[in-house]
Amino acid sequence: QVQLVESGGGLVQAGGSLRLSCVASGRTFSSSSMGWFRQAPGKEREFVSAISWSGGTTRYADSVKGRFTISRDNAKNTVSLQMNSLKPEDTAVYYCARGIYINTSAASNGYNYWGQGTQVTVSS
Repeated sequence: QVQLVESGGGLVQAGGSLRLSCVASGRTFSSSSMGWFRQAPGKEREFVSAISWSGGTTRYADSVKGRFTISRDNAKNTVSLQMNSLKPEDTAVYYCARGIYINTSAASNGYNYWGQGTQVTVSS
């Protein structure tokens, strides 16, 4: 059974930074892509970023490109999301997900395990 546990969310002012982390259980972490999604109140869950199994390929939503950076440490079964220049519209619950494939996917059906989410709130 794979478990994903996110941490690092919180309240920050616009222009500030947060770093989200996700620790995964299971021995297949290093052979899976990983992704971050978010869901704001009243909105559908949306893709934020993804990273391939090796970390060699990354993908970002246009809305976060240039501000967010995804990374992974396979030795620690951890994937992180560094979020800079945060905006109020980044406010959402952020979810970590383990990919079905080794390469990145922006589709939620490309992921088979999800964390419980961590709240990010950006005040104006």
